[in-house]
Amino acid sequence: MEKGEGSAAEQDAEETTQHHLTIPAVLTQDEFDDLKRIVAEFHKYPVGPGKCSSLLAQRVYAPPDKVWSVVRRFDKPQTYKHFIRSCTVKEGFKMTVGCTRDVNVISGLPAATSTERLDFLDDDRHVTGFSITGGEHRLKNYRSVTTVHGFERDGRIWTVVLESYVVDVPEGNSEEDTRLFADTVVKLNLQKLASVTEGLAGDGDAKSQVM
Repeated sequence: MEKGEGSAAEQDAEETTQHHLTIPAVLTQDEFDDLKRIVAEFHKYPVGPGKCSSLLAQRVYAPPDKVWSVVRRFDKPQTYKHFIRSCTVKEGFKMTVGCTRDVNVISGLPAATSTERLDFLDDDRHVTGFSITGGEHRLKNYRSVTTVHGFERDGRIWTVVLESYVVDVPEGNSEEDTRLFADTVVKLNLQKLASVTEGLAGDGDAKSQVM
């Protein structure tokens, strides 16, 4: 009986993120209305005491296929992730679910290395996700999902990238501090992704087609 009561208590303590109810910064209501179903499907995590989660967005003035071509490269995160010095994969690497990468982080961050696993990769729906499984860092049980979405209105084309995560709050840190740190890293990465992919698409041509 005590075991059952404990399990019920744990279930009561665990909640589900409600990211589909709050518009991320930079998005319009119209964009978010189109994305709510995607958020509810892919950007939802169980959370409870000692965990935090967030959803961030970036508008990119480039076609979605161009953006996805960069995001999907699990073996080359340094293309748009600011704080990665290098990334190595095993010989004979194949980019399939379950493959791993070893990342070296630049100095100045509370991390040195990170071993990461590709959790899923859907080229049709433009969805990918990974989890951190080892290394020297403070992001315990970190999981992330990134989705890429194309928009077209009145002949204008642009892309919205959504990235969410869930992570344990390190001992001695607050939930707010943990979220602030992780949000800052993700925001900077998404901003660089926009810069890189807009450059690939042809900066002037892309912006002439969008909002």
